[in-house]
Amino acid sequence: MLVTVWTKSDCSQCDMTKKALTRRGVEFVEADLEANPEQLEAFKAAGFLQAPIVVLGDNGRTWSGFRPDLIRDLSFLEPPAEPAP
Repeated sequence: MLVTVWTKSDCSQCDMTKKALTRRGVEFVEADLEANPEQLEAFKAAGFLQAPIVVLGDNGRTWSGFRPDLIRDLSFLEPPAEPAP
């Protein structure tokens, strides 16, 4: 599943989110809110008012801000363990 982290410059919550995702082994793509003003306005219209904005590609789940509780819930993204022979 594609995870996109929309960030802006000088954003400590963005940095903390990226570090937490990396520690959990979640692969993500970083996108720049400041370089995409149309997307920024769309997020604002949807009620997402702080960075980062994290979008889980296939299921559309989205949140804003540093949310370690939701990052912990991403365990379902981890590949299933190999069965023992």
